[in-house]
Amino acid sequence: MPFSIATWNINSVRLRMPLVERLLLEKAPDVLCLQETKCPDDQFPSAAFRKLGYEHIAIHGQKGYHGVATVARRPIEIVEKRRFCEIDDSRHLSVRFSAGGKQVTLHNFYVPAGGDEPDPEINPKFRHKLDFVAEMNEVRAEQDDASASVLVGDLNIAPLEHDVWSHKQLLNVVSHTPVETENFEAMRKAGDWVDLMRFNVPDEQKIYTWWSYRAKDWELSDRGRRLDHVWSSANLAPVLTGIEILREARGWERPSDHVPVIARFNLD
Repeated sequence: MPFSIATWNINSVRLRMPLVERLLLEKAPDVLCLQETKCPDDQFPSAAFRKLGYEHIAIHGQKGYHGVATVARRPIEIVEKRRFCEIDDSRHLSVRFSAGGKQVTLHNFYVPAGGDEPDPEINPKFRHKLDFVAEMNEVRAEQDDASASVLVGDLNIAPLEHDVWSHKQLLNVVSHTPVETENFEAMRKAGDWVDLMRFNVPDEQKIYTWWSYRAKDWELSDRGRRLDHVWSSANLAPVLTGIEILREARGWERPSDHVPVIARFNLD
């Protein structure tokens, strides 16, 4: 069996724990990274994860907002809970584990959404988002013969033309504005990160991981965006065996507006 890492903005882990359980039972990823857990550490549903075989748990949460968590079926050690923009939001967690003879550092991110107005002069939320992405330049893809890096999460930016349902109509919409997409791609490339979701998929092919709650029929209108990402150091790209986007999860009962993304590697 290949080694697998899943990422999912769950939009409240306690509210949607039945959906998480379904994912773990049906897909059994080795590691699951969750974002927007909206849960302080002492109220995280650790017992439910352990019951499903995910005994190794790392949490960086806060009450009611944000929050990230990484759970695994193998030992993991917490490397860092990084503070961005001098704000104590729980938006980052990195862990380390062994796979395929390598020590893998895994970053789990929840990038700020940025509000509705794409002008940093009048919208402090958008300024925060741009500053956050700029600070992510410090997070580099470290690699050598014995180590590798992975970065996943809800990065809240759809960088490419076909990462959104309409490039022209969304150019002035937060998540796809030029200032976001250009800075985002520059940050990724400067950090030597490989965009694994596009590694074997041409840029002309549409990829979505998010559909708005505002849509009356999300599936029929299909106005999606690729806001969730999986990156790696260059030495993991050749052993990527596939990316699965669980589009059907958007139609599960009381769903998140994001769906899980699973990356599989020929590591073990």
